Amino acid sequence: MLVWLAEYLVKYHTFFNVFSYLTFRAIVGLLTALIIALWMGPHLIAWLQKMQIGQVVRNEGPESHFSKRGTPTMGGIMILFSIAVSTLLWARLDNPYVWCVLLVLIGYGIIGFIDDYRKVVRKDTRGLIARWKYFWQSVLALAAAFSMYAIGKDTPATQLVVPFFKDVMPQLGMLYILLAYFVIVGTSNAVNLTDGLDGLAIMPTVFVAAGFALVAWATGNVNFASYLKIPYLMHAGELVIVCTAIVGAGLGFLWFNTYPAQVFMGDVGSLALGGALGTIAVLLRQEFLLVIMGGVFVVETLSVILQVGSFKLRGQRIFPYGANPSSL
Repeated sequence: MLVWLAEYLVKYHTFFNVFSYLTFRAIVGLLTALIIALWMGPHLIAWLQKMQIGQVVRNEGPESHFSKRGTPTMGGIMILFSIAVSTLLWARLDNPYVWCVLLVLIGYGIIGFIDDYRKVVRKDTRGLIARWKYFWQSVLALAAAFSMYAIGKDTPATQLVVPFFKDVMPQLGMLYILLAYFVIVGTSNAVNLTDGLDGLAIMPTVFVAAGFALVAWATGNVNFASYLKIPYLMHAGELVIVCTAIVGAGLGFLWFNTYPAQVFMGDVGSLALGGALGTIAVLLRQEFLLVIMGGVFVVETLSVILQVGSFKLRGQRIFPYGANPSSL
């Protein structure tokens, strides 16, 4: 938004040229999201406490989690608000990649909000019924996948990039939509599964977003993309702003989420952040890199799959309750 204003004002003073620099906008975007989150945090926490919107802990859960009962949740609202405002201010709003990420972020945030609302207001520990949660996640993921495919059809934007194999870039065609769907839904649920302990989900999210900011910068620069043997994607550069906004909002939230946590992000934050990271990975053609950088999410998801599978097949768990590998 401010880029357009600066383009108008530059004829009055050359200072406004600075707004055209991606690095400048990335830095101020990070700071904007950080400041908004730090300012909003105390007010949101006080309101959540007043409304008695606290963390729900199942009675059969581990004893270490009982102390978290009643801690304000739905703190993800501050993360989403900070990211959205910062991105709308500093990114170019004529960039389709920016809107793809924002719409997934907000859409998944709404799903998470409904889930949290049912848990903390209606006192239903199950939250939103699983099949409905998955249905709406699928609808949004498919909508995003078809949109992204339409934007980059038959270009490097729909090729499969395999790390360490610079000459292996097959054109996916319609398989792109299927891959995008699984990456977005899978990452959203993986971050959601990881969220639980103080700071456990937000720190990997910050690191992954920071890594993707560098990748987006290189992918959107024709010279660096050529040098690094990665596809050049003309719209990718503006994703730097989205990624740094996620970093800033995440660091601001972490101030209130480190042990002992004053607030938890809830599903409104974890589902949205996971969906956003998955969308960014697909847009940058870095699905494999997401698996590497988001190792904590992968381990947590695999541990849950093994845990549930073992319990259904053998009647007993592999790990003690609440002691999945990521928390050991």
